[in-house]
Amino acid sequence: MDTFSNLLYVKSMKPELSYLAHNLVEIDKYRVETCCVIGNYYSLRSQHEKAALYFQRALKLNPRCLGAWTLMGHEYMEMKNTSAAIQAYRHAIEVNKRDYRAWYGLGQTYEILKMPFYCLYYYRKAHQLRPNDSRMLVALGESYEKLSQQVEAKKCYWRAYSVGDVEKMALLKLAKLHEQLNESDDAAQCYMLYIQDIFSCGEQLEHAEVSTALRYLGQYYFKNKLYEEASLCAQRCCDYNDAREEGKALLRQISQVRDQIETPSTDLFAPLSNNTPARRVSPLNLISFTP
Repeated sequence: MDTFSNLLYVKSMKPELSYLAHNLVEIDKYRVETCCVIGNYYSLRSQHEKAALYFQRALKLNPRCLGAWTLMGHEYMEMKNTSAAIQAYRHAIEVNKRDYRAWYGLGQTYEILKMPFYCLYYYRKAHQLRPNDSRMLVALGESYEKLSQQVEAKKCYWRAYSVGDVEKMALLKLAKLHEQLNESDDAAQCYMLYIQDIFSCGEQLEHAEVSTALRYLGQYYFKNKLYEEASLCAQRCCDYNDAREEGKALLRQISQVRDQIETPSTDLFAPLSNNTPARRVSPLNLISFTP
């Protein structure tokens, strides 16, 4: 029953969770499972004080209820009560040291407190229990990045992408890290993979960071004199409000450069140029991903 209510919570199915809670109250309102379901219901309604109260009731009935300790920690996190959240997560670990959610919750709590060394310790613990969970790997990468350990951060982000990035954030964070380190070719490659990944899922209009990737790729291709690819990225930028003006500006720049190239030179004795721009990154075919 706890698992079922957690699924309803994750899917934000309020009517179904409400129906389940009312039925359980009619059956036995003093059961641990009933208190946890009601707590989930109030949490979904953003009534975190009431949710925490019902998780406390569940723990009075069964002090070793692992789910109640962890969920109560989440509620205290929502209420910005970090000290109470830490205590709840620690109690969960005392009940079961292999509960990755409690370790991960502690990492998030210390992240709010801006204590990256503690974050790293707890995220490592969570990762050991869930080695193929991309969320743990991304959290580890962020901790390494805050500690200026960029090489380790890159490894974590790439590993998160390799195991199947649940939140579609690993490549984006890796691209931004490469960008900060002025590794333009690697950044462009990651942005390109990120866009292809998002477009293949049909989420390009819902994902806010696609415009960031398109802006970077447009400028990257323009600097490398790949005007067709730059033009395609600029056109795509126009589909997003936050990148529309930059996309239009880039299209104007491309048009000006093309006009200069097409205009014949009046100097008959000007030497011919044999310099061909190198294609450092393969062109991004956005057309094939059009929904």
